[in-house]
Amino acid sequence: MTLDYLDFDYSEDTEGVGVFDAMASTGAQQVAAVHAEIVRVLEWAHAAFGGPGGPVGDGGDWDYDLQGMQEINLPETIAFDPAAGRLRVQAGPAGAARHTVSLSISGTPEFCAAFRQAFEPG
Repeated sequence: MTLDYLDFDYSEDTEGVGVFDAMASTGAQQVAAVHAEIVRVLEWAHAAFGGPGGPVGDGGDWDYDLQGMQEINLPETIAFDPAAGRLRVQAGPAGAARHTVSLSISGTPEFCAAFRQAFEPG
């Protein structure tokens, strides 16, 4: 399955538990597409391995952490005032919101192998 927004990095601990981490930061126009990719990944995990059984260290096959944040950009004009020996700061108009979502999925070696086969290109 091809993913356009989620690009997973992989790490593994000494017991073989793997973690796939992805973050996407987009404008409002792409939020629905990012959310659709997250749904696709989590639907695959549920279908292939059942619901997350809790942390892998506690016997689950896989688990996930999903977080989101919305940031508003507020530009500032900053100028040095040599007579006063200080900076003058003036806030500009608020910019468009930026939406950031992070998804971490941990799993057993079997889960990680299946995840790679399903989502990694090549």
